[in-house]
Amino acid sequence: MKILAIETSCDETSAAVVSSSPDNRILSNVIHSQIEIHKKYGGVIPEYAARNHLNNIDVVVTEALKIANVRIKDIDVVAATAGPGLMGGLLVGLTIAKTISIMIDKPFIAINHLEAHILTPRLIYTDLDFPYLVLLASGGNFLFAEVKKVGQYKILGETLDDAAGEAFDKVAKMLGLPYPGGPSIEKAASKGNKNRFNYTIPLLKQKGCNGSFSGLKTATKKHIATLRGEMNDQDVCDIAASFQNVVVKFIERQFKKALEMTSSNVKSVVIAGGVAANQNLRTTTQHFAKIHNLQFFAPPIALCSDNAAMIGWCAVERIKANLGYSDLNFPVKPRWQIDNTNAKGKPNSKISI
Repeated sequence: MKILAIETSCDETSAAVVSSSPDNRILSNVIHSQIEIHKKYGGVIPEYAARNHLNNIDVVVTEALKIANVRIKDIDVVAATAGPGLMGGLLVGLTIAKTISIMIDKPFIAINHLEAHILTPRLIYTDLDFPYLVLLASGGNFLFAEVKKVGQYKILGETLDDAAGEAFDKVAKMLGLPYPGGPSIEKAASKGNKNRFNYTIPLLKQKGCNGSFSGLKTATKKHIATLRGEMNDQDVCDIAASFQNVVVKFIERQFKKALEMTSSNVKSVVIAGGVAANQNLRTTTQHFAKIHNLQFFAPPIALCSDNAAMIGWCAVERIKANLGYSDLNFPVKPRWQIDNTNAKGKPNSKISI
């Protein structure tokens, strides 16, 4: 079975063809990045993002089909991100996907963007079984969840303010580093002293595994102020290193608390989302898993950021779990929660794996 998938929830316009075959799952995964458009603003401008999706969606869909060597009439299912995300971008992707579904008379599936991130490691690692503990950390999201099976997610903790990726972007902007902030902070941190600037780990006195990053942004602003406008390149690297260090330490601490909240049969720890590309976080979480006798899984770097291959794979997982198809009137859901991923409806066609 071949699925044409579309992802337009933020600032990547992406289309992919994904197969249900266990041997060759990603037939194509085309991503048009908008980094150059948004970098001068230090963040995504929703209106600009939506217009760029509209200008490029047909190009990436055509390219995805070409690379996969698949004709549009040979597609079995069409899937697209319906939320959460930016309203304008979601409308573009969802409308195109529904139109193609009608045109070729094949089923349509609305996909929850967060669910796709959470299931992405299973696209690559066939030995990742349920249940598992996952941290989803990206530009707009930060949450711990126990993944019991496809469609069943128990949220253990969420951010109380900013997402981790958002904090990286804003701190990078304070330091004069380019957007996106995650890779810029990581690069600068590799040349810095992580012990030079003191940060307090957030939520030390609070129970649970929620996230909080706004205080770390405020602390960074104060550190910059102590330099009285005399911040040189080494200062930037030292602040970046100190900031990254406290973020990773905080996440490690919350991971331990999240693990205590899961069921006893959890055997794996997973990180997903754009922030999961941070090598320091990957190494620390891998060590955490090892000392707790758990397996560690993370998607390849290329699949950590938003992409359509993860949307297509999520569709495969939902079809296999009999959670499949959606009505063509399924709406855009900019604030769609992960613990309510029901998108089942009456399909315009039927297919099975």
